[in-house]
Amino acid sequence: MATGSPPRFFTFLFFFFFISGGILKTAKGQAPGQGAWCVAKPSTSDEELQNNIDYACTYVDCRIIRPGGSCYEPQKLVNKASVAMNLYYQANGRNYWNCDFKSSGIIAVTDPSYGDCKYEYKQ
Repeated sequence: MATGSPPRFFTFLFFFFFISGGILKTAKGQAPGQGAWCVAKPSTSDEELQNNIDYACTYVDCRIIRPGGSCYEPQKLVNKASVAMNLYYQANGRNYWNCDFKSSGIIAVTDPSYGDCKYEYKQ
């Protein structure tokens, strides 16, 4: 009978668009036109931050956080790790898993750049 079809159809639409993201889901989970940067969680230990820097900098050019680089100051490990992690994240397609770093990275939707230190962002 036709009376059972509309509720099942609407249930399908609900699950398709709201649960799975449907065709309206953005590639990275942020709103269209919104940026995404990877930064270190402030609670991350210094050892983990250094490991993140070492890992990311084996795949991307980290001169920006070295002496003379625009993100060398302030010399806080969390700042340097955030820049390195973001370079890796941007270089690898801005997929959420490229910002995991053993659960020590988070996606920021507000540009974390400061002073002369400009965080890379690839459209």
